[in-house]
Amino acid sequence: MERLAMDGTTALFPTACSKAIHPVIWKAAKGPHPAGPMGAKMTSSAKPWDAALARKWLERRYEAARLDQAAADRRGYEARDDFDKAAAEEWVCRTLKSAECVDDQAALIIRIKDLIGQDEYPATGVNDDMRFERHVRTYLRKLAKMAKTNEGFEKTLRHQ
Repeated sequence: MERLAMDGTTALFPTACSKAIHPVIWKAAKGPHPAGPMGAKMTSSAKPWDAALARKWLERRYEAARLDQAAADRRGYEARDDFDKAAAEEWVCRTLKSAECVDDQAALIIRIKDLIGQDEYPATGVNDDMRFERHVRTYLRKLAKMAKTNEGFEKTLRHQ
Protein backbone atom coordinates (compact mmCIF):
# COMPACT_ATOMS: atom_id res chain seq x y z
CA MET A 1 0.00 0.00 0.00
CA GLU A 2 2.92 2.33 0.59
CA ARG A 3 4.49 3.64 -2.62
CA LEU A 4 7.10 6.13 -3.63
CA ALA A 5 5.59 9.48 -4.59
CA MET A 6 6.88 11.79 -7.34
CA ASP A 7 8.78 13.95 -4.88
CA GLY A 8 10.70 10.97 -3.45
CA THR A 9 8.64 10.63 -0.25
CA THR A 10 6.52 7.66 0.59
CA ALA A 11 2.77 8.01 0.53
CA LEU A 12 -0.24 5.78 0.95
CA PHE A 13 -2.06 5.02 -2.29
CA PRO A 14 -5.17 2.85 -2.41
CA THR A 15 -4.68 -0.54 -4.02
CA ALA A 16 -7.03 -3.32 -4.98
CA CYS A 17 -6.58 -5.02 -1.63
CA SER A 18 -7.00 -1.85 0.45
CA LYS A 19 -10.73 -2.49 0.93
CA ALA A 20 -10.01 -5.96 2.27
CA ILE A 21 -7.39 -4.79 4.75
CA HIS A 22 -9.07 -1.49 5.66
CA PRO A 23 -10.75 -2.93 8.79
CA VAL A 24 -7.39 -4.33 9.93
CA ILE A 25 -5.69 -0.96 9.48
CA TRP A 26 -8.63 0.79 11.19
CA LYS A 27 -8.42 -1.56 14.16
CA ALA A 28 -4.71 -1.05 14.53
CA ALA A 29 -5.02 2.71 14.30
CA LYS A 30 -8.30 3.60 16.00
CA GLY A 31 -9.86 0.57 17.66
CA PRO A 32 -12.75 -1.56 16.40
CA HIS A 33 -14.01 -0.82 12.90
CA PRO A 34 -17.55 0.62 12.89
CA ALA A 35 -18.69 -1.79 10.17
CA GLY A 36 -17.33 -4.87 11.94
CA PRO A 37 -14.71 -7.32 10.68
CA MET A 38 -14.02 -7.18 6.95
CA GLY A 39 -16.53 -4.39 6.46
CA ALA A 40 -19.60 -6.51 7.20
CA LYS A 41 -22.28 -4.86 9.26
CA MET A 42 -23.34 -6.58 12.43
CA THR A 43 -26.97 -7.58 12.38
CA SER A 44 -29.18 -8.33 15.31
CA SER A 45 -32.80 -9.28 15.22
CA ALA A 46 -35.17 -6.72 16.64
CA LYS A 47 -38.15 -9.10 16.37
CA PRO A 48 -39.34 -10.78 19.54
CA TRP A 49 -39.23 -14.58 19.63
CA ASP A 50 -42.47 -16.11 18.34
CA ALA A 51 -42.73 -19.67 19.65
CA ALA A 52 -46.01 -20.32 17.83
CA LEU A 53 -44.44 -19.39 14.50
CA ALA A 54 -41.41 -21.60 15.19
CA ARG A 55 -43.68 -24.54 16.08
CA LYS A 56 -45.76 -23.95 12.96
CA TRP A 57 -42.59 -23.88 10.84
CA LEU A 58 -41.32 -27.13 12.43
CA GLU A 59 -44.70 -28.82 11.85
CA ARG A 60 -44.83 -27.73 8.22
CA ARG A 61 -41.24 -28.81 7.57
CA TYR A 62 -42.01 -32.16 9.24
CA GLU A 63 -44.90 -32.74 6.85
CA ALA A 64 -42.86 -31.59 3.84
CA ALA A 65 -40.01 -33.93 4.82
CA ARG A 66 -42.42 -36.86 4.99
CA LEU A 67 -43.69 -36.04 1.51
CA ASP A 68 -40.12 -35.68 0.22
CA GLN A 69 -39.25 -39.07 1.70
CA ALA A 70 -42.20 -40.70 -0.03
CA ALA A 71 -41.27 -39.08 -3.35
CA ALA A 72 -37.63 -40.20 -3.03
CA ASP A 73 -38.73 -43.70 -2.11
CA ARG A 74 -40.84 -43.92 -5.27
CA ARG A 75 -37.88 -42.78 -7.40
CA GLY A 76 -35.83 -45.70 -6.18
CA TYR A 77 -32.12 -46.40 -5.91
CA GLU A 78 -30.79 -43.17 -7.43
CA ALA A 79 -32.71 -41.08 -4.87
CA ARG A 80 -31.16 -42.65 -1.76
CA ASP A 81 -29.39 -39.41 -0.78
CA ASP A 82 -32.62 -37.43 -1.16
CA PHE A 83 -34.39 -40.00 1.02
CA ASP A 84 -31.71 -39.75 3.74
CA LYS A 85 -31.79 -35.94 3.57
CA ALA A 86 -35.57 -35.87 3.97
CA ALA A 87 -35.36 -38.45 6.77
CA ALA A 88 -32.82 -36.25 8.57
CA GLU A 89 -35.08 -33.22 8.26
CA GLU A 90 -38.02 -35.25 9.53
CA TRP A 91 -36.00 -36.53 12.49
CA VAL A 92 -34.93 -33.02 13.51
CA CYS A 93 -38.41 -31.53 13.15
CA ARG A 94 -40.06 -34.45 14.97
CA THR A 95 -37.55 -34.14 17.81
CA LEU A 96 -38.05 -30.41 18.26
CA LYS A 97 -41.65 -29.65 17.24
CA SER A 98 -43.21 -30.75 20.52
CA ALA A 99 -40.28 -29.92 22.80
CA GLU A 100 -40.81 -27.33 25.52
CA CYS A 101 -37.54 -25.61 24.63
CA VAL A 102 -39.16 -24.06 21.52
CA ASP A 103 -40.96 -21.60 23.82
CA ASP A 104 -37.67 -19.88 24.65
CA GLN A 105 -35.13 -18.85 21.99
CA ALA A 106 -32.07 -19.40 24.19
CA ALA A 107 -33.30 -22.80 25.38
CA LEU A 108 -33.91 -23.88 21.78
CA ILE A 109 -30.39 -22.88 20.76
CA ILE A 110 -28.94 -24.82 23.70
CA ARG A 111 -31.03 -27.89 22.82
CA ILE A 112 -29.90 -27.71 19.18
CA LYS A 113 -26.25 -27.48 20.26
CA ASP A 114 -26.77 -30.53 22.49
CA LEU A 115 -28.23 -32.42 19.54
CA ILE A 116 -25.32 -31.41 17.30
CA GLY A 117 -22.90 -32.80 19.88
CA GLN A 118 -24.74 -36.09 20.05
CA ASP A 119 -22.83 -39.11 18.67
CA GLU A 120 -25.70 -41.06 17.15
CA TYR A 121 -29.19 -40.30 15.93
CA PRO A 122 -31.50 -43.31 16.23
CA ALA A 123 -33.47 -43.87 13.03
CA THR A 124 -34.71 -46.86 11.12
CA GLY A 125 -35.13 -47.29 7.41
CA VAL A 126 -32.32 -44.98 6.27
CA ASN A 127 -30.01 -46.10 3.49
CA ASP A 128 -26.68 -44.90 4.86
CA ASP A 129 -26.28 -44.13 8.58
CA MET A 130 -23.22 -41.89 8.15
CA ARG A 131 -24.88 -39.84 5.40
CA PHE A 132 -28.05 -39.58 7.52
CA GLU A 133 -26.07 -38.33 10.54
CA ARG A 134 -24.23 -35.81 8.36
CA HIS A 135 -27.55 -34.49 7.04
CA VAL A 136 -28.98 -34.31 10.58
CA ARG A 137 -26.03 -32.19 11.74
CA THR A 138 -26.30 -29.97 8.66
CA TYR A 139 -29.99 -29.40 9.25
CA LEU A 140 -29.40 -28.73 12.94
CA ARG A 141 -26.78 -26.10 12.06
CA LYS A 142 -29.23 -24.45 9.68
CA LEU A 143 -31.91 -24.44 12.37
CA ALA A 144 -29.46 -23.08 14.96
CA LYS A 145 -28.62 -20.18 12.65
CA MET A 146 -32.32 -19.50 12.08
CA ALA A 147 -33.04 -19.59 15.82
CA LYS A 148 -30.08 -17.37 16.63
CA THR A 149 -31.01 -14.69 14.07
CA ASN A 150 -34.77 -15.27 14.48
CA GLU A 151 -35.21 -15.24 10.71
CA GLY A 152 -36.64 -17.73 8.27
CA PHE A 153 -39.51 -19.08 10.35
CA GLU A 154 -42.00 -17.06 8.31
CA LYS A 155 -41.13 -19.15 5.20
CA THR A 156 -43.63 -21.98 5.52
CA LEU A 157 -43.90 -23.10 1.91
CA ARG A 158 -43.12 -26.72 1.14
CA HIS A 159 -40.10 -26.04 -1.11
CA GLN A 160 -37.55 -23.69 0.36
